[in-house]
Amino acid sequence: MGLLTPDPGLVFWMIITFGVVFVLLAKYGFPVIIKAVEDRKAYIDNSLKAAREANEQLANVKLEGEKILAQAREEQNRILSEAAVTRDRIVKDAQDKAIVEGQRLMAEVKKQIETEKESAIRDIRRQVAVLSVEIAEKIMRSKLIDAKEQNALIDRMLDEMLESSKK
Repeated sequence: MGLLTPDPGLVFWMIITFGVVFVLLAKYGFPVIIKAVEDRKAYIDNSLKAAREANEQLANVKLEGEKILAQAREEQNRILSEAAVTRDRIVKDAQDKAIVEGQRLMAEVKKQIETEKESAIRDIRRQVAVLSVEIAEKIMRSKLIDAKEQNALIDRMLDEMLESSKK
């Protein structure tokens, strides 16, 4: 495998992680943002409606009506600016939280992969040891068919044990 070949398991967990984060944002983050923008829009709409009513009531007093309209426009711009700033802040906070959560999930996935890898290596080592013992047993059985060879092997082993115990 090349260095740039993606690991299918990692890609799978990254997709799952992205999906979970997206679902959490879709369920909890975006409704809050949309509600805040709608509340601000309703507030602006109400402000505009009040300005129009005041303009109709004060149609005869032109200067006063223009003053109220100018104030309403200023308020609208201010509210729109505040809404944009609030929206941007909420979106940035949600993105920051999503990034932190994504990093945490990636760390957990890496830890889980490492644990599974270590478990697989231990299992392979255990299987190799069992196979080695079975192979050695079969070799020893085939070599020790004759009683004379068995006695010679026993004598050699006893001699080796005596020599090692002398040292």
